[in-house]
Amino acid sequence: MNRVLLLIIALVTGACTTGALKSKNQAQEEKSTLTSNAGGKGSEIIVELSRGESFYYPLFAIWLEDMDGKYIQTLYVAKSVATGIFEYARQENNKWVTDIKRAPQTLPYWAHKRAVTAADGLFMPDSRTTVPDAYTGATPQTGFVLTSHADSPLPEKYKVMMEINQNWDWNDYWTNDKYPEDENYKWSCQPALVYETVIDSRSMKDSYKMEPVGHSHYSGKTGELFTDLSTLTTALQIADSVIVRIK
Repeated sequence: MNRVLLLIIALVTGACTTGALKSKNQAQEEKSTLTSNAGGKGSEIIVELSRGESFYYPLFAIWLEDMDGKYIQTLYVAKSVATGIFEYARQENNKWVTDIKRAPQTLPYWAHKRAVTAADGLFMPDSRTTVPDAYTGATPQTGFVLTSHADSPLPEKYKVMMEINQNWDWNDYWTNDKYPEDENYKWSCQPALVYETVIDSRSMKDSYKMEPVGHSHYSGKTGELFTDLSTLTTALQIADSVIVRIK
């Protein structure tokens, strides 16, 4: 009788634990809904990012390129990057202050591809070179599903690109004192990570997985793509997966 009772208790406990874990996992997978460029006349493009273990308010940009790497358009970029005004721009009296901040290290690969130069010579947007509101939005606190549109019909074959960066993510290679004279580096540490996937409209798939293809310059001095990812650690864990769907 005692064995039967113990078995019942074990089954009930296990069911409760499984339910709790399932609820927790479901909560972790809740995603923000983002929308941009609703008036675009081209294809509807859906990008779904599932957050990884190291996801913590990363800044990102998503854009389109042709197969030669020529920039077509931005689909979405964080509002702070798009305007040059950051919520955590500087500290004043031990408090973070929202202000203008020039941060070329944030998303340099996207910024150089966009190729719009501000008055100070940087490619990062400022008050006179802002990205239009239609392509911008808040920085999500969770994974997200972005629904956007191309401005106009796209080539038969093109790339969907994403650059993502998270501040102060030091590791054994990208240490906080690696470039002691470079203030921009100190904010970034591990450089921004670049993802891509290729869309061929002649043989469409249900979905496309974006893969990391390189990282940007550590302080944004150039628009180079560095394909060696062996020094990156937590930067590779910001996103668990990034999936693209075309409608």
